[in-house]
Amino acid sequence: MPEFAHLHLHTEFSLLDGMGRINEYIDRAHELGMKHMAVTDHGVMYAALDWYNAATAADLHPIVGVEAYLAEGKASERNRESYHLLLLAENEVGYRNLLKLSSRAALEGFYYRPRIDFDMLQEHHEGIIATSACLGGPVANPILKENEALARRNAGRLAEIFGPERFFIELQDHGLKEQKEVNRALIPIAREFGLPLVASNDVHYCSKDDAPFQDLLVCVQTNTTIHDEKRLKQETDEFYLKSPDEMQLLFGEVDEALKNTIRIAEMCNLDLSFKGYHLPHFEVPAGFTNASYLEHMVREGAKERYGHDSGEVGERIAYELSVITSMGFENYFLVVWDFISYARNNGILVGPGRGSSAGSIVCYSLGITGLDPLKYNLIFERFLNPSRITMPDIDMDFADDRRSEVIDYVVQKYGVDHVAQIVTFGTLGAKASVRDVGRALGMPLPEVDRVARLIPVGPNVSIDKSLESVPDLKAIYENDQQLHDLIDKARRLEGVARHSSTHAAGVVISRDPLVEHVPLQRSGGKAEGDVTTQYPMGQLEGLGLLKMDFLGLRTLSVIGKAVELVKAKDPDLTIDTIPLDDPVAYEMLRRGETIGIFQLEGGMTTRMTIDVSPNVFDDVVALMALIRPGPMEMAPEYIARKHGRQEIEYPHPDLEEILKESYGVALYQEQVMRIAAVLAGYSMAEGDSLRKAMGKKNEAEMAKNANRFINGCIENGIERAKAEEVWALI
Repeated sequence: MPEFAHLHLHTEFSLLDGMGRINEYIDRAHELGMKHMAVTDHGVMYAALDWYNAATAADLHPIVGVEAYLAEGKASERNRESYHLLLLAENEVGYRNLLKLSSRAALEGFYYRPRIDFDMLQEHHEGIIATSACLGGPVANPILKENEALARRNAGRLAEIFGPERFFIELQDHGLKEQKEVNRALIPIAREFGLPLVASNDVHYCSKDDAPFQDLLVCVQTNTTIHDEKRLKQETDEFYLKSPDEMQLLFGEVDEALKNTIRIAEMCNLDLSFKGYHLPHFEVPAGFTNASYLEHMVREGAKERYGHDSGEVGERIAYELSVITSMGFENYFLVVWDFISYARNNGILVGPGRGSSAGSIVCYSLGITGLDPLKYNLIFERFLNPSRITMPDIDMDFADDRRSEVIDYVVQKYGVDHVAQIVTFGTLGAKASVRDVGRALGMPLPEVDRVARLIPVGPNVSIDKSLESVPDLKAIYENDQQLHDLIDKARRLEGVARHSSTHAAGVVISRDPLVEHVPLQRSGGKAEGDVTTQYPMGQLEGLGLLKMDFLGLRTLSVIGKAVELVKAKDPDLTIDTIPLDDPVAYEMLRRGETIGIFQLEGGMTTRMTIDVSPNVFDDVVALMALIRPGPMEMAPEYIARKHGRQEIEYPHPDLEEILKESYGVALYQEQVMRIAAVLAGYSMAEGDSLRKAMGKKNEAEMAKNANRFINGCIENGIERAKAEEVWALI
């Protein structure tokens, strides 16, 4: 069987110009017995890190690259003419250079598309393998235009930049007569300059059957229909992931070009495994280390909060600081404390902190969070523990009308090249897919709209789920052939990445210039706007970068205005001194007056508020937990026990102390951690792993924990049947 490596391949992140998904390519590569594969999206590196991680996990050798746009002249000139040029990272140096080239193309060379030029290539060529790409390449395209002199000049210039060992003349054959003509001219040019040949297929989708859907996707991109003869389209259905045998049939007479795919693949040896954190440098006053300054500020804050830093407070501070310093996260807390202090000192409203960070007395003492973790019995290990080596995650809310001021402060403090917002991707959702595909098919708008309107609104909605849950939609699908066809085509494109935009809250801060770690662009992949990463939120932590959620919250702005109005009668009132025991507020909640109340307004949550009938703050905490999808199933039991309609029972006496605040119902994840510790001998770190497995519904981890939990209970003298009952409870 011949060996072959695909080196020219586009994913769905060649936005609306490719529909192949990473998992599909990986599965198909395994079916074909292929060992190496590259991802080379148009002008961007959106998928590079995801591809590297997914392929590595699947035991496939990942090659990271980009099909760049090469300007004819200077990238700074406003000239739409550009070539395609394939660039592959040979090693880590080459990868860093790809980051720089991709970033410069977007930040300096954007004109309709992100462009580089020959001077940029000269500056950042080290560690990169280049190929002459497709019919749009710098050698093939001049040949098409009968300018062979320019083709040779470009070939010579690229050979000088990369050397004859790292610049390849690329041959393609998708059944286009232009390619056959160009290939006949490319081979002599390669011989003239002593350049090796390489064969490729310009892959845009996984299977040949996907060609019609790729055509629809391009119609969506260009806002045309399949009936438009002048539309941009691929003239054949050969742009799929071909097998080595299929490539052998095409290029068997140029065996060198096939063998060189493996040669290039084996030249590429890139290691992007985690290499530590790159937390920003934080300047501390003379006489302090970062660790000692953090402890100083925490203890000063604790004295303000508690009036002292001794006893239980001091013990908790010492423990948390020991964990923080052992994990090397001192700068993280100093950075967060600093910009929170800036916001407070400048009258910018800051939320009390959300999520697991509320369990940290360090965060509370620094003023990062607003709830006392000792008073509310919150667990630090849920936020941070040495057995789960991940970056702390503190989500911060700011008044939406002044959020940008906090980001500007961070940019000024750490440097414009060290801070960026974070990219996110919009996809073709169920409704959008139906509407876009209907438009591309040239169908009457009312007919398309009739289908789209039947698809429900909300998270996790899909066309398949809608067909199951909406009888009218299923009837249309079964009885109208034209609409049946529309729905089937929309299903195939559903979920494909459609556009890039800016994450609503995410900001990343780095010790080094960000371009050393991540490719950058302008917001939405345009010529102007805020600088954002090309890698999305979930991938940045794996690079060791500090990512923060700076959420602009309109609710905070409204509360701030309300406080200002009340100050006319109560000058001492602040957002932090609003009482949590105001009986009038609880009376309003019990009446269901929840309009405008963050997370409680809405039909179902209003009904739940009335049913719970809160009269103390702990009831509000329970209410907020009950409106989450998991605990919601326990709501009837919790409400009945709270109001005395059902007896409160504990499967084991040791559970009473843990569950009495929630009437014997295991409502909070912290309770699960404590039950595991008290009954089964878990450490808090192990309890956090159990909590996480439950939250993620990780069945494999849960199965392992079931044995661990039950055996731990038995070792503590609890009967197996009772241990199994408690396990079922949690």
